[in-house]
Amino acid sequence: MLYDLHTHSHCSDGKLSPEELVALAKMNKVDVLALTDHDTVAGVSAAKAAAGDDLTIIPGIEVSSLWAGRSIHIVGLQIDIDSPDLQQAVAQQSDLRLERAKTIALRLEKVGIKNAWEGAQTYAKGAAIGRPHFAQHIISEGYATNFAQAFKRYLGAGKVGDVKSQWPSINSVIEWINAAGGIAILAHPDKYGLTRTKLYSLLEEFSAAGGKAIEVVSGHQTLAVTQKLHRAAIDFSLLASCGSDFHSPDNRWQSPGIMSPLPKKCQAVWDFW
Repeated sequence: MLYDLHTHSHCSDGKLSPEELVALAKMNKVDVLALTDHDTVAGVSAAKAAAGDDLTIIPGIEVSSLWAGRSIHIVGLQIDIDSPDLQQAVAQQSDLRLERAKTIALRLEKVGIKNAWEGAQTYAKGAAIGRPHFAQHIISEGYATNFAQAFKRYLGAGKVGDVKSQWPSINSVIEWINAAGGIAILAHPDKYGLTRTKLYSLLEEFSAAGGKAIEVVSGHQTLAVTQKLHRAAIDFSLLASCGSDFHSPDNRWQSPGIMSPLPKKCQAVWDFW
């Protein structure tokens, strides 16, 4: 069985529609797919309808949170998308994202990026506006040649478009996911640039708050990273998850179901459900 438990559609910052994502997952022989858009479950029903009997869709979400001044993402799987607790959380996150996006637009305008808000809206196509949408506008207007350059000049850490949002605590996010009947999973732990000591401090708080798993595998990564995260999962009695973190078919190295292998000795999160 091929599992991909972390993907995105254009309902957040992905490029494909839920239906297109499902079609690509089927092409890649994925058996179980989780749609985990940022702070929204808007695409889950469409993905389920498109999947038919050929692909199992796991309802999911990736929620932004704050820990020790850092933005930390927590994936919720097997959630009830109609849960009142979850719907309230989604509305709250939507408000925070809107406020953040407006601040980014104002800052970009001040440094000469014209029509930043309108441009980002065009690329978001009704979804919550994020930095990737601003990046697309920046590229289209000739202020950068690609995403890497757009982030390096305007949107990356310490740049004018790097606006910190007051996301909820990881405790609150885990409460929301648990209240919706889901499983809380720490997304891509190696991407936060934490030392081993800080990572273990995060995992201690995450586990104590009711978190159940971590992504031992996130896309393509080195064996050393996989082994490190597998060890961390064991040390905190956490289940192991895996996902491509797919956003766009333009990234040829990133596609649904295409990722480093999960160690065979891992206790997989799907065994929990």
